Amino acid sequence: MFLYPSLVTVLALLMYLVITANVGRARFKYKIQPPAMTGDPNFERVVRVQQNTLEQIVFFLPLLWLFSYYVSPLWGAILGGVWIIARILFAWGYYKEASKRALGFGLSTLASLSLLGGSLVGLVLKLIEQYRPLF
Repeated sequence: MFLYPSLVTVLALLMYLVITANVGRARFKYKIQPPAMTGDPNFERVVRVQQNTLEQIVFFLPLLWLFSYYVSPLWGAILGGVWIIARILFAWGYYKEASKRALGFGLSTLASLSLLGGSLVGLVLKLIEQYRPLF
């Protein structure tokens, strides 16, 4: 029943793992020792990708599951797949130049907001359905 949202969850976490590993590689490449978070601008962009993805995944994962439960597991997985692809575009763009992150950021935000809106509507409809006999 929730096979596809489960797959999207695993893929999102794997994507985050790769992005986190990229920070380690960038530390080595640009010779930035922990706990430093600044230095070469190329390193700082890699760190920002990881930090922003962490900020976004905390918002995304609960919405994926709420949407999948209250609306549709298939459509939740599709929107989740869009989110993952968009976050990869965000990372690739940001790694090259900060201004090239906009498309991926915009698409991932749109996917998250779609999950949020759908979750809210689905939840409200379920509440109305549950309490309809009382009215």
